[in-house]
Amino acid sequence: MDQDSNNKKDNLENLKTFFKKNKIKIIIFNFILFSLLFFYIAKTQFENKKKLNISEKYIKAGLLLSKDKKEESKKIFEEIIFSNSKFYSLLALNIILDKNLIENKEQVLKYFEKVESEGFSDEINDLIIFKKALYLLEQGDIKNGKKLLNGLVSNNSRISSLALELIN
Repeated sequence: MDQDSNNKKDNLENLKTFFKKNKIKIIIFNFILFSLLFFYIAKTQFENKKKLNISEKYIKAGLLLSKDKKEESKKIFEEIIFSNSKFYSLLALNIILDKNLIENKEQVLKYFEKVESEGFSDEINDLIIFKKALYLLEQGDIKNGKKLLNGLVSNNSRISSLALELIN
């Protein structure tokens, strides 16, 4: 029993000595730990707020489009495309194409380039390329449209059969 109480006293003394010797290091470590935690939470909150803002812009642009305010909605959709939001930038591009909000082919191709650079999975990237090829074919740029479709076929994309049908 005496040995147990002596061991406990020794352990307690060792612990006190350790904390006294390393007091500054422990305080710095805790400060860094809490700072990292604070910045992580702040960053997460900022990203969530940014996503919410983009979703609100998307809804606003859709409402403006339904009210036949095409110029205002087009500007908002353009902002969304350049917002680096994978989900909403792709949706915004699709609406611009489906509603023919932009006549300038070069501008639309810039939007395609921006959306393609977002880093989607291979399957979604293939769909974006397919949509771009369809757009080019619709615009009369058959050479470049077929070139994109041939690229899909040569990469054995899941939609290569569709691309092959369009080429023929």
